[in-house]
Amino acid sequence: MTTICVLYPDLLGTYGDGGNGLAMLERARRRGLDATLVRAGLNDEVPDADLYLLGGGEDGPQSLAADLLRRSSFASRVRDGAYVVAVCAGLQILGLTFCVEGNEEFEGLGLVDVVTSRGERRSVGELATRVGSQLLVGFENHGGRTTLHGAVEPFGTIVKGRGNDAKNDGYRTKNIWATYAHGPVLAMNPWFCDEVLATVTGQELEPLASVADLLYQERCRVLSS
Repeated sequence: MTTICVLYPDLLGTYGDGGNGLAMLERARRRGLDATLVRAGLNDEVPDADLYLLGGGEDGPQSLAADLLRRSSFASRVRDGAYVVAVCAGLQILGLTFCVEGNEEFEGLGLVDVVTSRGERRSVGELATRVGSQLLVGFENHGGRTTLHGAVEPFGTIVKGRGNDAKNDGYRTKNIWATYAHGPVLAMNPWFCDEVLATVTGQELEPLASVADLLYQERCRVLSS
């Protein structure tokens, strides 16, 4: 059984990122994989899971989510090998520090050697990122500028939009995928959803035809036209 956990959808669900869990569950079940989706709210303990999903949220909810996660077992579970897909605010929370409006600095979870400061202007609009041979599509809405330190690698390079710094988007570690792309990103990018699913389950996945795949292909066509 593969357990997928959406963390704090009441805080980090402003841009529909909770839909990442639904997309992952559906693509797993269509392939006959045994998977379950759970949601951990404000008053819930962080459950044991194979994959945790962190979404985006406004400044107040983001700092509250960071505080709750610091006092939970989440960080130790990730250090022990649990997988994470983090979007926007979730991406920032996993780092060393992050800043919210007014440039007030908050402590992150310290799981990744990255720091997020306030950008000169807010980044809003379409986001497209080149990840290997694939294109990741979505939209961004954030005021952060994320700097990667040490050996931390970006998730991909910017084709359209700003991401971390107008050059790169997010970061990738052994068990964390992080991006500024909303959408929800796993629903808009079936290839990415399948990449995460294959990694988490350790199984080679057969191709899956779906409406989501057709919509993804159309978005890529429009971007390249």
